[in-house]
Amino acid sequence: MISFITRRLAAGVVVLFAVSTVTFFLLYFSSANVAREILGDNATAEQVELKKKALGLDQPLMSRYWAWLKDALQGQFGASWFSGRSVTDSIMSRLPATMSVVLVTIIVVAIVSVLIGVAAAVRRGWVDRGLQVVSISGAAVPQFVVAIVIVSVFAIRLRWFPATGYERWSDGPGLWAASITLPVLALTVSGVASTAQQVRSSTIKVLEMDYIRTLRSRGLGSSEVLFRHALRGASPAGLTVLSLHFISILGGVVVIEQIFALPGIGFLALESTTRGDMPVLMGVVVYTVILVVVINLLVDLAVGWLNPKARVS
Repeated sequence: MISFITRRLAAGVVVLFAVSTVTFFLLYFSSANVAREILGDNATAEQVELKKKALGLDQPLMSRYWAWLKDALQGQFGASWFSGRSVTDSIMSRLPATMSVVLVTIIVVAIVSVLIGVAAAVRRGWVDRGLQVVSISGAAVPQFVVAIVIVSVFAIRLRWFPATGYERWSDGPGLWAASITLPVLALTVSGVASTAQQVRSSTIKVLEMDYIRTLRSRGLGSSEVLFRHALRGASPAGLTVLSLHFISILGGVVVIEQIFALPGIGFLALESTTRGDMPVLMGVVVYTVILVVVINLLVDLAVGWLNPKARVS
């Protein structure tokens, strides 16, 4: 198991290094006019050159990269070129909103997908056909369309939930839950469509295996065979799809945070990209990749525990 974890951590470090390096070099070409944008159109050429020097923009590309890499390895990502606020503080203040939506979405998707997928695999018939319709519809309709429809119905027409904004848990669990309900619902639709289908297919495949027939021939009840043995064999595939959906949600949360005016890291990333705020954007990229690596590691550990053959492969 230690070798298994070490290999996964090493792969995560390689991914983090590759993604952050490529992002840095791509952003280099978009930072040419940042000093002018910070100072405004009325700034003189001398003031712009002094600002470039202060930001280190007059240094060669590799010198800037090595300076950023050395600081990043020490957990230092500098300060925003526009606000002067620490990058780490900016991200930490935005992280609760994003992680509230993402984690609750993953939990809801996991529970609903297992219930629907297992029901479709066991009962088949109209439940199975209904799942096919939901899967196709969920994959075909873009998330932002789902979000707009949900806001129109549940926030504007019925007034059950706030249309925009985010309330912290410390302000009250009820307010917090109400503020993330619609964003979670918007992200859940596509997640359930893909994950439930995978759970259904995996469960059917496991239920047709020889060892399941053997267990049934020994007199084990259907519920025990299903929940104690079949689901364990089918869960690795579902977990893998769920981890991929986590990455998809992190990418899609940028649009969802814009629609629901959530002060999350997706909103921060878009704002930084528009302004060319390179330190903040690099910080967001590094923290996001770390989140993805950690979640994938946890999923790999769960899959390895459920299926020992996965540790070897």
